[in-house]
Amino acid sequence: MTANEKANIASFLDLAGDYLSGGFRRPREGYAFADDPADKKNPADAKFPAETESLPELPAVTETTEQSPTGEGDSLEAVAAEIAACTRCGLCSTRTNAVPGEGMRRPLVMVIGEGPGADEDETGRPFVGRAGQLLDRMLDSKGRIGLSRNSNCYIANIIKCRPPGNRTPQPDEITACVSYLVRQIKILKPRVILAAGNTAVKTLLDSTEGITRLRGTFTFFRGTLLMDADFNIPLLPTFHPSALLRDESLKAPVWEDMKALRAKLCELDGDYAARMADIPL
Repeated sequence: MTANEKANIASFLDLAGDYLSGGFRRPREGYAFADDPADKKNPADAKFPAETESLPELPAVTETTEQSPTGEGDSLEAVAAEIAACTRCGLCSTRTNAVPGEGMRRPLVMVIGEGPGADEDETGRPFVGRAGQLLDRMLDSKGRIGLSRNSNCYIANIIKCRPPGNRTPQPDEITACVSYLVRQIKILKPRVILAAGNTAVKTLLDSTEGITRLRGTFTFFRGTLLMDADFNIPLLPTFHPSALLRDESLKAPVWEDMKALRAKLCELDGDYAARMADIPL
């Protein structure tokens, strides 16, 4: 048997084993086989299928978008494309634009709200109306929190299409849409999740408790939706910016939440802590 034949057989067996055990091809160094001199003249070689010189390969599953449980092989672009074409629930028939999300690819903070409003539906961008402008001010807080979708945050929602009249998303709409958010979290791997409002908090924590009771206290997003024990992301519930527009008395507790967020980020990220060290609250 020649070295090339041996390498082909080994490659096929390794690929089959990888596919059956993990669903993706693992990288390997090249094979180091030598020819068997006797095989070159051995008539028994005729019994080995000629096809082994060009073995068929199994599907390259790493090119699909949902194979890896930790986000490898998926991409924000792939998720966004699927969202744009999504027809899983009735909201697809009333939307102008789907709103996947925007921001940095390795964010310190992933902000997750409820769903798009009228301005978001028109532009295809999350949190760009009055509530979004307030969110941007909350995240930066005149430099005292130092967060921005343009530098260290990613902004998204539980659902990706606007409910008519900005009503609360229905359970079937959340169920149809939430897997897109799960994939985004896996890809982005944020250091902290800031969950804004009742819908986001109840969905992410699988909880019936209201935002007033839960806000301001860190818990861990352990992957109830992710189904992946490797994810253990600190999550801070806070009021949705739209609630602050309706009730200014909520601004004081939200400011306390933002200070708690800054303190947690200083614990988790040395670069952020160094940048904020000389900036008083």
